[in-house]
Amino acid sequence: MESLTPNTEVRLMVAQCFRTLATSTDDKDIIAALQTLHSYLDEGPESTPTSVHRAEFRRAHYTRTLQFLVSNIQADWLHKLTAAQRTELWGGLFLHGPPEQALLVLMEGIGALRPSTNLVYLVSITEKFLQSGRLADLLWSHCLEAAPSDSPQLRETLLGRIVALPDLTANRLHPNNKPLFLPQQYYPLLATEMLTSLERTCKALKDGTDCSLTFVAQTLGKVCIQGHSDVVLAVMAPQLSASTRSDMVWQRVCWKLLENVPQRWIESVLTGLVQAVSGPEALGRIIGNLVLTNKKAQFVITHKLLLLQYKYKTQVLRIVLGYLAADRERRPLLIQVLRSVSQAWANPSAVKHTPLEQQVYVSKALLLSVSLLRDSELQELRSELLQCMLGGMQSHLDSSVVHIRRLGMVVGECLSSRMDINGTKLKFEYDQDEETQELLSLMTPVTSDEPEPEPVERVDRPQATNEVTPSTQNVTSQNKSGPQPSKTDPESDLDSDDELTPYDMSGDQEISQASPPRYLRDCLENLISSEDPMRVELSLRVAEGLVRKNVFATREISVQLTKVLLHMEDKYSINGFLSLRQATMVALTATDCIPVTQYLTAEFYSLNYSLRQRLDILEVLALAAQELSKPITEKRDPSTGTAASTDLTAYPGDNPVHWRQVVEKRIQSKTKRLSKGVTQPPATATPNRYAPVAGHFFFPLLRNYDKPEVTFDLLGSDHLVLGRLIHTLGLFMHLAVNAPIAAQMGRALLDFVWAVRYHVDQMVRRGVLFAVCSVFLSMPSQNLLLDLSDQLFETRTWLADVAERDPDSDCRSLAVQSLVLLDKSLKKQLQDPQTLSLES
Repeated sequence: MESLTPNTEVRLMVAQCFRTLATSTDDKDIIAALQTLHSYLDEGPESTPTSVHRAEFRRAHYTRTLQFLVSNIQADWLHKLTAAQRTELWGGLFLHGPPEQALLVLMEGIGALRPSTNLVYLVSITEKFLQSGRLADLLWSHCLEAAPSDSPQLRETLLGRIVALPDLTANRLHPNNKPLFLPQQYYPLLATEMLTSLERTCKALKDGTDCSLTFVAQTLGKVCIQGHSDVVLAVMAPQLSASTRSDMVWQRVCWKLLENVPQRWIESVLTGLVQAVSGPEALGRIIGNLVLTNKKAQFVITHKLLLLQYKYKTQVLRIVLGYLAADRERRPLLIQVLRSVSQAWANPSAVKHTPLEQQVYVSKALLLSVSLLRDSELQELRSELLQCMLGGMQSHLDSSVVHIRRLGMVVGECLSSRMDINGTKLKFEYDQDEETQELLSLMTPVTSDEPEPEPVERVDRPQATNEVTPSTQNVTSQNKSGPQPSKTDPESDLDSDDELTPYDMSGDQEISQASPPRYLRDCLENLISSEDPMRVELSLRVAEGLVRKNVFATREISVQLTKVLLHMEDKYSINGFLSLRQATMVALTATDCIPVTQYLTAEFYSLNYSLRQRLDILEVLALAAQELSKPITEKRDPSTGTAASTDLTAYPGDNPVHWRQVVEKRIQSKTKRLSKGVTQPPATATPNRYAPVAGHFFFPLLRNYDKPEVTFDLLGSDHLVLGRLIHTLGLFMHLAVNAPIAAQMGRALLDFVWAVRYHVDQMVRRGVLFAVCSVFLSMPSQNLLLDLSDQLFETRTWLADVAERDPDSDCRSLAVQSLVLLDKSLKKQLQDPQTLSLES
């Protein structure tokens, strides 16, 4: 039998580990599979796989392994692992493999996961990735010439993830973003990691190893072009200045780093660097003669920073011009700059049309350039400077702005003093201020004999925040509470625990390893895929509170969670399962009313539902409608559940006393009493959330009641469901009092119940009478004769017949109350002059 190739062996082993993690329920098998995957990342001498197998795993299977772990982050076996095992076996796979693959998978997972505990855990792994120096490892891996070549698309993607990590995490985590991912912490960390990779490069070059700085240069350029040059170079520039002061290898590394920055990003790097360095000598050591080899850099240094932009401080001008004057090869550029600046200063059109701030900036550049000239260079440029001085002074003195005239006087004095024409110097009278004193001081050269300031210490990498163990907390609290006896203290031997009374632990309860989910999406995933009874129970118990707490997250998954709960069975014998399930569905319906109501009313007439599920739908709709009908001004605790903790909430239509009391109350409110006593003020109508959506609860339930299905016959043998349906519709009608749609609902409800008014089942007849009472109570009285004139008298005859002959006492009582309501409404309308005119 031929031996398998390393590629095939690794592929088969990884596939076997995936099958074990996906199907096995044995903790030992799961831990063994994770340890097998870890062995391919172990570089130690005791590693079982060979170097060939490890290289093949890193090349072809590492990314797939991490993607498998992220896609199965909700699996039960991961939550059964202890915290130490989860950190070592699961999180360790992200921290010991190729860093660029791990970072891409982590950022992909953060972008794909919704807010949940899984997202929080993946974010914590990303924090550890940054805190453990993996960014430096990533940059260093691209510095080695022997590193595997990647495609331009992959490199561009990796650069985007590294540089834009704060933006990507902020878009996903919103207010829950981690401090490490904020720009003020992340970009100094990235600068520190770039310095670390440059330091490793210097050591490797001294050892004779070839390196490439292309990727680090691209990272630096992309960070600067996105507006973070001040933060990054504030960390890098002092360290680079100190390292290049006495080490030529560091100088060559810095020069090569700047040479490899792409042309489209070099400007942002140079502008940030001239503001971050301490002096022209430091700038020269870091960038070398870049202005001589890079045309874009030469344009930025000699033209853009001096003539086009004028927002920088005087120190930037000193650094730029001092850098040009410090080297013999760069001094011709200083002469070129002087000619350009002198022409700009003397241009009459520029004096009239450029901002005053820019004219001051150009004047400073002119004076600094002249102060840096040698005597021989000054003699060559004397005629040009004299022409500039005379023409520029004339343009400035002709201006009507006092500030511009004073500026021309000061610059003219300084130029004449520097050129010393025939021993004569110009002298003007003007008011002295800070600006004029600064311009005069620019002619005095600054000595560079003073040592440069000490570089800022490198930013320390943030350490991982490990959870404090209880024992450590106890020791800490004991140390804070009082001094501890010394080991050499002879009295400490007298402290014994023998006389202490044992603590009673008989009432202690075992603490579950599983914690309740904090995100609604975690609840949904647990209820769908988890086989752990504890996780399912905890998710079911906190679901209602999470639904009412986070309305935005609820609206994203309301229909999906309702579907899961409607089909959910009590497989694990959870205490109070039915009430918890019902309360969560009521909360979903009340929070995201229209989508959930449309789903439930459509499913009521669907195939393959049990009668219990159809009754559950009616109960949930009824309870949600009652909750929505409460006045908006009423303050309610959103976390309070609708159902009880252990027993099912009683269905409102099952108790005749409930709606009988309502009917009696409405009759008393409509009864006229001739008395002189103080009467109660009428109840004021208050807005509620049910009135605008009452039609979504009511009309879909009337859609298909007369179409018998394979598993459901509403007008046939399923008397219980029909009675509950009519009671629910009557409740909807009663809650819609004062709603604009109440009249339309009343007409539709009377048409529906008229066909079943003589039903053999007494519960159905009770529901019909309750529905009729609800119509008389909720419909506006002026609409009764106008909309129901053809049915009212026939309805009264039927009610009188029921009140006398129905065998059920509740039905007879309801019929009597309905007759009283109908007679009062008819009497009131017949006494109305407007109604009488319509009748005539």
